[in-house]
Amino acid sequence: MTSKDPHSMRILLVIRSYHHNNTAKVADAMAKALRASIKVPEQVLPGELEQYDLVGFGSGIYDGMHHRALLDLADKLPKVKGSKAFLFSTSAMVNGDKVAKDHLALRGRLRSKGYEIVGEFACKGLNTNSFLKYVGGLNKGRPNAEDLAHAEEFARGLAPGVL
Repeated sequence: MTSKDPHSMRILLVIRSYHHNNTAKVADAMAKALRASIKVPEQVLPGELEQYDLVGFGSGIYDGMHHRALLDLADKLPKVKGSKAFLFSTSAMVNGDKVAKDHLALRGRLRSKGYEIVGEFACKGLNTNSFLKYVGGLNKGRPNAEDLAHAEEFARGLAPGVL
């Protein structure tokens, strides 16, 4: 399999970002590095994802998993062969075991549809849920410039190595 020029690849990021737009900031950094388009799940027709060389799925983490809109979209996707995807998220707490667990539901759905998961990325994001709103939140200023630089670096590393 030969590598494609990342500038000629069709890449899409499907994101759900609200509250503080943490995930949108990460997606913007990745989209810049990959020259990717960004859509929200409601803008995606399940069959259209086969037109892309690579699809990224990202959101904040809610109750230990990606946003319900991404999970619902994944459930509606047709079976594919040879399609590549990656996952990304923002959350209050980030470590290897937690990220693997947080990504489990979406990863499983995509794999069951035939997607090859070629990478996963996570970083901290501002969290003002529950009592945290009374103390100004957790992870103020995150994702920060360093987090976004890591997101760009992750994205640049995806394209040449996996396609």
